[in-house]
Amino acid sequence: MDPLSILLSRIQMGFTLGMHIIFPVLNIGLALFICIMEGMWLKTKNPEYLRIAKFWTKLFAIPFGVGVVSGIVMSYELGTNFGNFTNAIGEVLGSLFVYEVLTAFFLEAGFLGIMLFGWQRVGPRMHFFATLMVMIGTFVSAFWIMSANSWMQTPSGYTLIDGKYMVNSWLQVLFNPSFLHRFTHMVLATYITASFFIAAVSSWYLLKQRHINMSRIALSFAMWMALILVPLQFMVGDAVGLIVHQYQPLKTAAIEGVWNTQKGAPLVLFAIPDSAQEKNLFAIQIPYGASLINTHQLEGELIGLKSVPPEDRPVVGATFFGFRIMVGIGVLFLASVLIGLWLRIRGKLYTTRWFLWSCVGLGPFGMIATIAGWMTAESGRQPWAVYGLMRTAAGASPVPASHVALTLSAIIIVYVAVLLSCLYYLFKFIRRGPEMTEQEREIAGAFTYMGNP
Repeated sequence: MDPLSILLSRIQMGFTLGMHIIFPVLNIGLALFICIMEGMWLKTKNPEYLRIAKFWTKLFAIPFGVGVVSGIVMSYELGTNFGNFTNAIGEVLGSLFVYEVLTAFFLEAGFLGIMLFGWQRVGPRMHFFATLMVMIGTFVSAFWIMSANSWMQTPSGYTLIDGKYMVNSWLQVLFNPSFLHRFTHMVLATYITASFFIAAVSSWYLLKQRHINMSRIALSFAMWMALILVPLQFMVGDAVGLIVHQYQPLKTAAIEGVWNTQKGAPLVLFAIPDSAQEKNLFAIQIPYGASLINTHQLEGELIGLKSVPPEDRPVVGATFFGFRIMVGIGVLFLASVLIGLWLRIRGKLYTTRWFLWSCVGLGPFGMIATIAGWMTAESGRQPWAVYGLMRTAAGASPVPASHVALTLSAIIIVYVAVLLSCLYYLFKFIRRGPEMTEQEREIAGAFTYMGNP
């Protein structure tokens, strides 16, 4: 295999996945939010809840459509760039992908039209049922995808027959050792991402003195959700770390920047890992911190990267920094929700301009944290496509590097164009805002009459 071809194929798959993941992560959280708002409208008959549901349904539709299209490309890439991988693992992962399509995708596709265009065509309860089905569909989709990816991290329930991995226990495949922790971690990430995106849009409206009632409701809900979920995410993340240390100790070593096997390993807050010199440069450390976090023991032992040859080590730089980006953003989120709680108690949540601007700025950070987390998980798994079973190089297709470079260039151009188009229409809908109430129209008309644009 040409090493350059393998590298370009990995970059292509990583770029495609990184661009694609933005959209389902946002959609899973927004689907839950819309479902709750529509349910509150049915219960209370408060028209503001209906306005929120209708408005956010429009914002939900754009990334949903882009996410479907961008995800299809990955299935082709698996066949063209990693044909040996799909040939060996297809009996396991191929089935999980099919189940995802037959359950989640069909459920979403079957009710999405009613959710988007059925407001005046079906009854309120039927429309809510359609919204509920779409929400469940996004959740089920995450279940299958995370099960497949977790199996690649901690494979179980298989038998190797003639070079192919066959299923001998579907329960062990689905509920492999890391699945429940990673699935919970991912779902919480989608809800937190959506919470801060909702808070960003609602804060922007409050700063502009537009759609004040509905923005207060949405911001209040988003901050309550984040206040509950962000601390919970730290606890779930700790459980994920324990599983990673148990089943993928070299990934833990890359995350923590541990080069030598040692007990009582320090927590490296910041450093520049140098793979050539096999050490950390400019390290800022807390004694015993890494062992305490990953083993819950001060003198717990962490395996060092130097315990294996360089070719068997994860991608240290990407794993090390990706993890710190994810955790750093989590700390920002925690600080934000605690400040928000303090402002809420003082009755200043909706009027403190610096806090509202901070919410606007944090809007995209959930997606950035999710990408950083996935980069940590995937680069930390290297050099394995399936941990301990198949190397990434062994799973690659014998495709000339020039061909991969050509398709990679085309994918980058198309995906960037699609992302910019998605952002353009999202911002367009946000600037336009929801339909104004009669009172808002009167205020806007009086404001214009007084000579203000």
